[in-house]
Formats: sequence, structure tokens, C-alpha cells
Amino acid sequence: MKKSTKITLISLTTLAILAGIGGSLMVANDFNSRFEAFVKAKRDQEAKEAEKKKQEDKMTTKEKQLAYVKEHQQEIVKLIKSQSSKVESVQIDWDETKWSDGGLTKSEYYINLYGHINDIEDSGWVVDIPLNDDNSVNMSVNMDEMYVANSIDIGGEPIE
Repeated sequence: MKKSTKITLISLTTLAILAGIGGSLMVANDFNSRFEAFVKAKRDQEAKEAEKKKQEDKMTTKEKQLAYVKEHQQEIVKLIKSQSSKVESVQIDWDETKWSDGGLTKSEYYINLYGHINDIEDSGWVVDIPLNDDNSVNMSVNMDEMYVANSIDIGGEPIE
């Protein structure tokens, strides 16, 4: 073999080896980048969960109850809509939420929710949701006990 052919083959072999090494380094670098992104995302998620738990720990019992009920607002909307075909939309006045006892006849406690229907300010409804003995709100059980306390009305007149 000629000397120039040998030099060319050695040069090409060297370039191929260097390209292989460079490619391996790029793959390793890409893997490292993906791993770092995964670890960062996991840390961020754990930080968010820790912050949420910290906020929940600071909440009062009533705040926890209300937050839980808000998570299940669709069941409340469904209950109100089931009362009349005239109910097209339901608005819940979360700021008007009250806690009450059962009065003289019952030793139960309730969350009283108030709201409107069909975006009519002069309409109204009240839903009472019983609380468990430990003050928790178990919507899966108590949703069967949740009820509309008064007739749904518009301008003080009950709707059919």
C-alpha cells in the first residue's frame, strides 16, 4: 500500500473514532440533561405538595370544610338543577356560607350554602349539608343527606 493511502486510512479511522467518541459524549450529555430535568420536576412537585400541606395545616376547620365542599360544587349544582326544569344555571354565593346547628329538634350541625339561579340576582336557594360528628364533611355519604332547605324562588315566589 502506498504511504498516502495508509495516511488517508489512518486519518479516516481517527476521524471515525473521534466522531464515535463525540457522539457518545452527546448521548451521555443528553441523558444527563434529561435526568436533571426529571429530578428538577420531581423536586418542584414535592415542593408544591409540601406547600399545599403547609397551607392546609394553617386552615381552620371551617376553611377546610368549605374547601372540601367547593371541590364538590358540581353535586350542589346538580341538586339545584334537579329541583326544576326552569333552572338553567346555578350560582353559589360562597361568601354567604354559614354554619348552623339543627336547632331544638336536631343535634346536628350544617353548612348552609346560598345562591341564585339563571343569573337572576332576585332569585334564591339554600342547601344544607350535614356535618359528621368529627366536623368533617364526607360528601360521598352526606351528599345523599344534602337537601334544599327552602323552595327555589324568584322575587320571593317559588318556582315550579
